[in-house]
Order: sequence, then structure tokens, then C-alpha cells
Amino acid sequence: MDVTELSAKVELLQAGLEAANKMNMEAFYWWCTALMIAIHAGFLAYEMGASRAKNALASGIKNALAFAFMVPTFYFIGWWIYLAFPGGFSIAEGSEAGLAWSLNMGPNLTDSASGVFWAAFALFAATTASIMSGSVIERMRISAFVILAIFLGSFVWILGASWGWNPAGWLTTKWGLHDIGAAGCVHMISGFFTLGVLINLGPRIGRFNPDGTANDLSGHNMPMSLIGLMLIVMGFFGFLGGCIIYTPDGWTTIYNTPVNLSAFAFNALMGVAGGMIGTYIATRDPFWMMSGALVGVISAASGLDVYYPAFAFVISFVGGLIIPRIHDVLVKLKIDDPVGAVSVHGFGGVWGVLSMGIFAAGYPNVEGPATSFGGQFMSMLVFAALGFFPGFISSYVLKSVRLLRVPHAAELAGLDICEIPIKAYPESHVPPSVHKTPPVAGTPPMGSGATART
Repeated sequence: MDVTELSAKVELLQAGLEAANKMNMEAFYWWCTALMIAIHAGFLAYEMGASRAKNALASGIKNALAFAFMVPTFYFIGWWIYLAFPGGFSIAEGSEAGLAWSLNMGPNLTDSASGVFWAAFALFAATTASIMSGSVIERMRISAFVILAIFLGSFVWILGASWGWNPAGWLTTKWGLHDIGAAGCVHMISGFFTLGVLINLGPRIGRFNPDGTANDLSGHNMPMSLIGLMLIVMGFFGFLGGCIIYTPDGWTTIYNTPVNLSAFAFNALMGVAGGMIGTYIATRDPFWMMSGALVGVISAASGLDVYYPAFAFVISFVGGLIIPRIHDVLVKLKIDDPVGAVSVHGFGGVWGVLSMGIFAAGYPNVEGPATSFGGQFMSMLVFAALGFFPGFISSYVLKSVRLLRVPHAAELAGLDICEIPIKAYPESHVPPSVHKTPPVAGTPPMGSGATART
């Protein structure tokens, strides 16, 4: 074999290797995106179960519509925002690749990355809306929810992701933020956006007595809620897969630091277990026990790539102990959050971001300073503000024009009849108590709105 033939074979092998790497990368994110759809099936099931029977379908429809509206709005604006604003509010060079009319935003044999990355991020965006949706069940107009969901998922969240979930993002390059599993840019922003919305939306009729004590407005199907929460846990492995970058030389984090799937496997599962055990000990409540799986993953999320697994368990266990108590404080403040999303995602995200600064300070980043408590703390404040103020202002505007909440009579009758209008269980006997919400004096504050704590 002469030199020319050998060179041709080498070039052929290299071309084949490059093609295989492209196909493997595409396949990986394709299946991560498919698995993330289980998150939305889970949110739909657990929120329907957490609703009373007269509101079950309305709760499910909100999730389905959020998913449907998020895809086109994220295509036309969301992906461009991510590429455009990593440095703040000045438009970055190269961001035109995210514009809808760009050659990258459609079938293109020379670009194997844009489509699958856009799809994964679109599912992240839809997750932010699903985080909010459970908190507003049984009294928000479906149209208002869709508007807020689009604003959160295709504008607010993705701006935070550009700042803090991007190797060029200013939170990393200036402050050394490390948030590999998106405890801050997904969960915190969504949780604090939801808090702003809940302040304007107000509690469900009958949730609180004049003296401030809370009544139990139990969901109609606890088994459905538990199954839904387990589906979310399964879908989280697609979510976390989307947080890791496939390269020909191996895996990196979204910050271009080296990692592998084994690190994620160890710490994600230990986080799930730690959170479940912590919340169960704290509450003995089945709903909170399964919500604790989410608490655990979020608590360990920022440092999934660096924690020793036993320590990830401890961090998540502590999160499981404290997050239900934060929910109790919100109940005392008359914040009606039927599924605990503000505490689980918002304050669970706070614990996750700060834990990285407390326990892994000094871990180097490719761009900017090393991880530090100060950098994590300041980034946490940015995420909280970026979530809360847009959520509060946008919902206040909707409230001002009377588009935020259904009328009093419609809430009493049930959103299924008024907004869908179909009954979830037309052939079943529904006890009168399901259709009414009489206040019951002396009922203890609820952790989940589903079962009483012992």
C-alpha cells in the first residue's frame, strides 16, 4: 500500500468517526428530549390528582396547553435569547444562528447540533411552566396561565439560563457560578416567579379562615399524584442528560468542565433517596415523601458533577428536612400553594445553589473565577429577583384587567364545567363535599394540601 492509498484510508476513517460522533450526539439528545416528556406526563397526573374532582381536567389541560404553546414560542424567540444575552443585555456575536429564519433553525445536513439542543431546551422551558402550574390550580383562568407560562418559559427563564447556564454567561465569567443541574436557573426562577404570581392570585375559596388557620382542600386522587411524581423522577434523568455535553473527546458539563454520566448517576440517585427519606421523617406525608424526591435532586443539582455520593445524600436529606417547614411558613403567610412548588423548587433551588458554594468552594471553572460561596450567593439573589419580579408584575397586570382569576361562582362550580367544559368523571357519583369548600374551623395547616401531618 503506497502513501496515497494509506492517506485516503485514514481520511475515510476520520470521516466515518466524525459521522458516528455526530449521530451519537444527535441520538443522545433525541432520547433525552423524549424522556423529558415523561416529566410533563408526571406533572399532569400529579396535579390532576392534587385537584378536587371538579377541577381535575382543567389542571391537566393547563399542562398540555403550556407544552403546546411553549414549542413555537421557544422556537421563534426563546432559543435566540439564550444565544444573544450571555453577557447581560448586549447582543452577543453569533446569536443570529438562533433566529427563526436562520439556516440553523431547520433541516440542515451541515448542522447536527442546533435542532437537538433546541428541542432539549424547549423541554426545559416547558418544565418551568409545569412547575408553576400546580401552584395555581383550581382558581386561575386557563388563558391567564398560558400567557404567564409563555412569559416564564420563552422569555424569563431562558434569560437566566443565558446568564448562568452557559460557559460565556456573566454569572460564571464574573462570579464563578457553578450550577450544573439548574437548581438556580430552572428551579429557583420558576419557584420565585410562581411566588410572585400567587401573591396576586390569592388563595382558593375556603383555604383560610378569618383567624388565619388553614383548611384542608384535599385532592381527589392521591395514588394518581404519587404515580405522577414518580414519572417526574424518571423524566429527570432525561433532564439531567440534557445538562451534559457530548463531545468526541468525552463528556463535559454545560460549563465545559470534564465530567461523566457515572457522576450524575451516583449523585442523582443518592439525591432522590436522601430527599425522600428527609421529607418522610419530617412529615410522614405520602405526598411530601414523593415530592422529597424532587427536593433531593434539586438540593444536589448544582454539584452533581463533583459531590461524593454519600455527601450528596446528606445535602439532599437536609433539604428534605427543611423544605416542608418552609412551606409551613408560607401557609402561615396565607400563600396557597397546593403542591408546594414554591418551597420545593424555589427554596430547594436556593439550598442547591448555596450548597455548592458552602461545600465545594474552590472548584475551578473553565471561564472566570473558581466557585465560591460569595459567587453562588450573589447568583442566587439574581435568580430569585429574575423570577419574582417578572412573575409579580405580569400577574399584577393580568389581575388589574380581571383576566387572572376565574369568577367566584365559577370557582365554586368547578373549572371543569366552566372552562373545559367536560366533567372528568361523568358516570361516577361525586360526593357533595367535592363540589363545596365549607371552612372547617380548627383544621391544622397542611403541608401538601392533601393529607394531614402527624
